[in-house]
Amino acid sequence: MSDPQPQYHVQRAAEIVLAEAAGPAAAHSHGLRRATLVSRAVGAVHTGLALVELAPGGHVASHLHSTEQSFYVLSGHPTLTIEGRSYRLSPDECGLLPVGVTHAWQNTGNEPGRFLEVNSPVPRTSGPADTFWTDEALPDGEAVAPDIRDPRTRNFFKLGPGQMDVDNLKIGSAVNAPTVSASMATALLAYSGIAVKMLVDARLGAVLHSLFMVEYQPGGSALPHDHPLEESYYMLEGEVVATANDDEFTLGPGDVFWTGVGCIHSFHHRGSGRVRWLETQAPQLPSNYSYRFNRDWDYLSERIGG
Repeated sequence: MSDPQPQYHVQRAAEIVLAEAAGPAAAHSHGLRRATLVSRAVGAVHTGLALVELAPGGHVASHLHSTEQSFYVLSGHPTLTIEGRSYRLSPDECGLLPVGVTHAWQNTGNEPGRFLEVNSPVPRTSGPADTFWTDEALPDGEAVAPDIRDPRTRNFFKLGPGQMDVDNLKIGSAVNAPTVSASMATALLAYSGIAVKMLVDARLGAVLHSLFMVEYQPGGSALPHDHPLEESYYMLEGEVVATANDDEFTLGPGDVFWTGVGCIHSFHHRGSGRVRWLETQAPQLPSNYSYRFNRDWDYLSERIGG
């Protein structure tokens, strides 16, 4: 019996359609639209990814999840209430909603608020519910911008201007203007024309997944490899050539790509300008053996004559 190739999924930006909330969410929200990007329907087990839009005057009532959830604001200024405090969010702000923590969304602005929503494990489509509505009154107090340096906002992070710029790795740059407590977890990782900035991970309290920003410079490449986990990618800027198993395709802004466990994939930036995307991993990386590069095992095969 032949072994089927591991799954992957590509969804083009033009195919993504935001739809009015359905099911229990429809009864507990107003002005909410969603597009499911990664789910059980594509073979995901650990990853749920959705594009969410909240219209001006819209809201999502207080609720909690039995999944771990994170978000990344793409546009607009949605308000998130968590642990009794309300925060007016801006583009490039993100955060963690831990398992079982009650929260609510509102949009008091005059433009739609749009954000990515990540769940781990993948939300259920049958059986017991994994979202629970608490019927608490929506807050009517003033929302404030999250202060990333305030320990009380431990579940938030903001990707500031220049934080993906490798030039800022030079000694002495931005030393007098910290935006978050310094650690290796917040450092910019740069290699092979690729820059990686962690956004939501164990540093913010995440246990089941991570969310980070990836940027490729012209000529940047990640050679064929696979993982013992699922990855999803939401393209923000530029175009990159990707492969999955034996297939090759070009990804551009708004496109979505998902790879399951064992799917061999690669990326190559063959154009000009930068390429940037949001990436998730679920579960989180193990302490070792998280990347399996074909070239390493091809080398071994040659050495032993296999």
